[in-house]
Amino acid sequence: MISYLEAREKVIARVHAMGRAAETDTVPLREAAGRVLAREIVSDREYPPFDRSIRDGYAVRAADTRLGARLRCLGEIKAGDAPSIPVVAGTCVQIMTGAPLPEGADAVVMVEHTTRQEDRQTALQGDTVQLDRAVKSGQHVVRRGTEQAAGLTVLAAGTRMGFAEIAAAAQVGAVILAVTRKPRVAILTTGDEVVDFAEPPGPFQIRNSNSVSLAAQVSLLVAESVILGNAKDSLDELRAKISTGLAADMLILSGGVSMGKYDLVEPVLRELGAELVFDAVAIRPGKPVVFAMCKGTPVFGLPGNPVSTMVTFELFVRPAIDLLSGTPPVAVYRRHSNYAAFGEGGTHAFSSSTADMEFQDAARFADCVAGVG
Repeated sequence: MISYLEAREKVIARVHAMGRAAETDTVPLREAAGRVLAREIVSDREYPPFDRSIRDGYAVRAADTRLGARLRCLGEIKAGDAPSIPVVAGTCVQIMTGAPLPEGADAVVMVEHTTRQEDRQTALQGDTVQLDRAVKSGQHVVRRGTEQAAGLTVLAAGTRMGFAEIAAAAQVGAVILAVTRKPRVAILTTGDEVVDFAEPPGPFQIRNSNSVSLAAQVSLLVAESVILGNAKDSLDELRAKISTGLAADMLILSGGVSMGKYDLVEPVLRELGAELVFDAVAIRPGKPVVFAMCKGTPVFGLPGNPVSTMVTFELFVRPAIDLLSGTPPVAVYRRHSNYAAFGEGGTHAFSSSTADMEFQDAARFADCVAGVG
């Protein structure tokens, strides 16, 4: 039996080796959250496009500054203004955060380090500003082009667009983005005891929570779910629905992967010519997880227990969806938590005292091991 890290590496290696060229779509920036860039985004100009103040205060010549220096204020400039008043020896201009530095100035004195005195006798010449410290040339100023040169890559192809990436794209005027096509992920649950979650179950039946939880996990990765419903414990029905699912970019099955008489997923996959890469992993919950390649399609057989389904999806299915989307998989790590314990028989997701943990706790653990939370 292999470790979950080894199993994850096998998934990544096999899906990466498929070498499938991702088809592309174009989407407006406002609709790009979660999508993966098919082409890089480059800066359209230098950033900042001017010498920019990063403090509220006074634009000065650093050579004029010292403790007790008095400078004549010639006016003010705020963000968005075009500077029109040059700073010359013995003068300053009041400046706001984000405003362009006026000609002649090479530093900013923060407003809290000054005292402004209105000079009524020389009102036409401006107020007097007294400094309580000196500044160096370039202090409190971001020089033009120091954050980003024109024409350089801002976001590389393969980047998944989060809120920060969307902000960066907006900053350089990327209105329409080339993104990879969403992978189509077929979802099939199994078991005679399973009924649709919207239907009242019989006394010996359970509602199909796995179909909706898996669809939600797929949706959070901005992939397209193809819901195949539930297959009864019948070779013919399972064979037909698996064959349908193989037309998608990936097939996920839930249930039917253990050692029971009616756990039929592995026999049907073998019958269809699948290569089983692994069928057990040293992790609890989630030990009887299956990964196979069948007719060029990655197939995952996840345990039917809802907690096991959530955890094994995050560990093994998620990196495969990332790769099919054209982006590197998110790194996995363990964190210290009440949900993790180690002992004989492999890695334990839960200690015995947390066996009755609610689904929301399981989801948080799945986020932990997948590097999300």
